[in-house]
Amino acid sequence: MILSLLTMIMSVNTNAQKSSNAYSFLDIPTSTLRYGLGGINISSIEDDINSIDQNPGLLGAEIDMQIGINYMRYIGDSNFAGVKFGRNAGQNSAWAAGIQYLGYGEFKGADSNGTQTGNFSPKDMIFSGTYARDISGYWRGGINLKFIYSSYDSYSAAAIATDLGVNYFNPESDLSFSAVVANLGGQVKRFQDNYDRLPIDIRLGLSKSFGTLPIVWSITAWNLTKWHLPYYDNGDGSEDDNPKVIDNFGSNLFRHLVFGADIIPSDKFHLGIGYNYKTRTDMSTYKRNFLSGFSTCLGLTIKNFAIGVALAQPHSGATTLMLNLSTNLYEF
Repeated sequence: MILSLLTMIMSVNTNAQKSSNAYSFLDIPTSTLRYGLGGINISSIEDDINSIDQNPGLLGAEIDMQIGINYMRYIGDSNFAGVKFGRNAGQNSAWAAGIQYLGYGEFKGADSNGTQTGNFSPKDMIFSGTYARDISGYWRGGINLKFIYSSYDSYSAAAIATDLGVNYFNPESDLSFSAVVANLGGQVKRFQDNYDRLPIDIRLGLSKSFGTLPIVWSITAWNLTKWHLPYYDNGDGSEDDNPKVIDNFGSNLFRHLVFGADIIPSDKFHLGIGYNYKTRTDMSTYKRNFLSGFSTCLGLTIKNFAIGVALAQPHSGATTLMLNLSTNLYEF
């Protein structure tokens, strides 16, 4: 059934991907673990309510009476923040609810004649509800329903999206495999006349440790609704070095893959690093630095609180910082 669903989505979305969308912010994670492991990760296991944002199949009864808060200082004057709450629904299922705010700073407004109309602050908001249930001893499935509201100056729009996810986890072999269909849905209110499509995506993820080393390795494949992901290489920025389109087998392959390694020496501490080749090549200019495409995260558990920090510098002029805080309310 899952294979049939993926095939249907893939065929329907072939034409959909030819249109631009105004909802790329849906791919920005709210979890420091996900952000530190390359920005897209659907298979790493963590008992933290913040970590279910990219795969509802990771929500379980073990995340009970847990509240999580996230904050991100993004590019420019952008600031994102949100809160999630999770509760079990018996021994084999759980639900969660959350709200996410994305603010992009203040901009100067102007009409079609160039006359300034005052300042405005564009924003997006995501209201989400998640339900997950154990399918068997190793398999778990979940669904996430999102209501999205956008306000840009005097224009506003609304959309509804759904994420479907499954996860297989074998604690004996420390193997986790996930599949997700993300952002199924569409606009219910347009900004103007144009219909903006959601970034529908199919994702597969694998996480595994080997031997006695306390390292969980992850690889995530995304943007699986299309093979060609061309980008412009701007060279060294000199006047006689014209940008050229890169669209070969190797670049397309690696622009679909995100790599991560999470070092977990104890259940109180972890340190992760990720590499996203698409992020690096999207910033393919002479101002790109060595850190473009790399990200890192750190997690600590202090008494009743789990604290997470993630850092990335996709461009030399853009350093991003994310913070997570979570706790179980029943421990108070």
